[in-house]
Amino acid sequence: MPRRDPFREIEELFERMGREFEELSGSLEVPTTASLRVDVAEDDENVIVTADMPGFEREEIDVELNEDAVTIAATHEDETVHDGSAGTDDTDSGEADDAEPPTTADAVHYHRRERRRQAVSRRIALPAPVKREGAAATYNNGVLTVTLPKRASDGDGGKSIEVS
Repeated sequence: MPRRDPFREIEELFERMGREFEELSGSLEVPTTASLRVDVAEDDENVIVTADMPGFEREEIDVELNEDAVTIAATHEDETVHDGSAGTDDTDSGEADDAEPPTTADAVHYHRRERRRQAVSRRIALPAPVKREGAAATYNNGVLTVTLPKRASDGDGGKSIEVS
């Protein structure tokens, strides 16, 4: 009988709710924690976890292997600077700025600066026991692939008990 994991059920509930909110919000740019789409597959030797992570750099991704799960997390920060000269409606009092321009090279005068932060994190339960040795992760064209070698069975596969 499979053991029930209430934390996994809660994670799945939050993922479903996150997908619903994503569909409702459409293309609105709201600083949220996005959902991480993954595939989990296995063959005779490995468990393979594939995650779609477009927009992240390799250095922004963390992969952590626990006993029965792998956790994938990433954070990306982006900054856009608008100079205000393209006829924007972002004005305050309408008064002219008679201040002298900055005289030092590192002094910056900007009219508007916007930041965007995207963070994803997901704990994925593994279908089989894996070894830490030989675990590998690659990131190519926005796709993270984590290959985890399966742990060999403990040897005898069980113990036979004679019935008397």
